Amino acid sequence: MTEEPLGNDWKLKLRYGRATTPFQHYSLVADRVAGALADGFQCRPGPAMKGWATDADEAVDMLRFICGKVGFEMAGRVEIHETPPDQPPRGSPFGYDLAFVPYDGEGDTDE
Repeated sequence: MTEEPLGNDWKLKLRYGRATTPFQHYSLVADRVAGALADGFQCRPGPAMKGWATDADEAVDMLRFICGKVGFEMAGRVEIHETPPDQPPRGSPFGYDLAFVPYDGEGDTDE
């Protein structure tokens, strides 16, 4: 990544090549099973995450690691999409916006 701070116009700098990063931005959605959740978490299956990673495999590894810290385990497929970022890249890969969406196991959300 470029050495100078990205500032508030980081999206424009990335778009027009005034700043670069070795990372790609991803959004991931995965089926998970809630196990013994870490303190402070009360969630049901269905987490999603956004993040910057060097490739899709690294992004999935980050999701697996972060959800393991929260108390979730892999329970099925992972959908991964290259998406526009909501946060600027940093000097190393990272995930953010970890969200839990409950569903009944048949693909319907509880809303």
